[in-house]
Amino acid sequence: MKLNLNIQPLSSWMKVSSEPLIISGPCSAETEEQLLATAHLVKNTGKVSVLRAGIWKPRTRPGEFEGIGSIGLQWLKRAKEETGLPTAVEVATAKHVEEALAAGVDILWIGARSTVNPFTVQEIADALQGVDVPVMVKNPINPDLALWIGALERINRAGITKLAAIHRGFSSFEKSAYRNEPMWDLAIHLKTLAPELPILNDPSHICGTRDLIPYISQQALDLDMQGLMIESHIDPSVAWTDAKQQVTPAALAEIVNNLTIRKADSSNPEFTDKLQGLRDSIDRIDDQILQKLGERMALVEKIGEYKRDNDVTILQVNRWEEILEKRTALASALKLEKDFTEKVLELIHGESIRKQTEIMNAKTELN
Repeated sequence: MKLNLNIQPLSSWMKVSSEPLIISGPCSAETEEQLLATAHLVKNTGKVSVLRAGIWKPRTRPGEFEGIGSIGLQWLKRAKEETGLPTAVEVATAKHVEEALAAGVDILWIGARSTVNPFTVQEIADALQGVDVPVMVKNPINPDLALWIGALERINRAGITKLAAIHRGFSSFEKSAYRNEPMWDLAIHLKTLAPELPILNDPSHICGTRDLIPYISQQALDLDMQGLMIESHIDPSVAWTDAKQQVTPAALAEIVNNLTIRKADSSNPEFTDKLQGLRDSIDRIDDQILQKLGERMALVEKIGEYKRDNDVTILQVNRWEEILEKRTALASALKLEKDFTEKVLELIHGESIRKQTEIMNAKTELN
């Protein structure tokens, strides 16, 4: 089911100085000198279309630097006047919205800690009633697509039609190389539900370290995201917040220069014909996979009935371990990734358990 969002195309409200769209600037506005110096340097790269800076910073624990506050808006206003770059800031309350708009901020974004709370999003939406300003909504901290969609809908219903999403990754209990797991499937799902919605990527918050930013940036563009928000600081080593994930303006320019820009489609007839042929082959194989899954589930139902009639439990751990061992070995020989294979098998096993449970419960109800 598609989302019913009333939005304008990105090209109608965002002037891109060069491809791809890059929003950059310091994680936090720390001093007027730091912000202005960084602003001029990112402008001079010729790669940045929008200057960003954190004015209010939601911190995990009290006593940490929570942003310079409203005075930073005046610094940002001066940076805009001197560089000509439109500006963007994060807002988390109605008061933030009012102050940012009064200072002439061009674009607002809602952070992950705010998106997770519908009350906060609604407060921001109410403050935006009757205002014509672009708003970008970051995904919530936890991997909940419904929360992300709900925040976008609330802002859209407030009359904001210049709307975009920002994919900044999700918290996870699993340790990995990333600060926030990309979980690309959630961003892709949002894209399929709202094809007209621009989605940008925030590699800085996904990576948590500058070394990984080029890799994630390229992956985001390869997945047809419309741009990148990358944090840049004149001297990241002394940054007051998120020092490890910020890059110098010179490093930012190098990252962007090394990106490969790919198109969503091609006008080459030979390419189109060959691609369609390959897709037709995939469609035939998908049909065969679904047919075989249907046959498998029919056998599962028979097994469920047999277990029911003989008072045997649904779950048999030894059998499940045997399936995992044999199928992952075969998958490895077929050059399929172990994680992928295990996920597929777990989905199939879960559906098998569900079907057998239905059969068992049917007996209980009859009794």
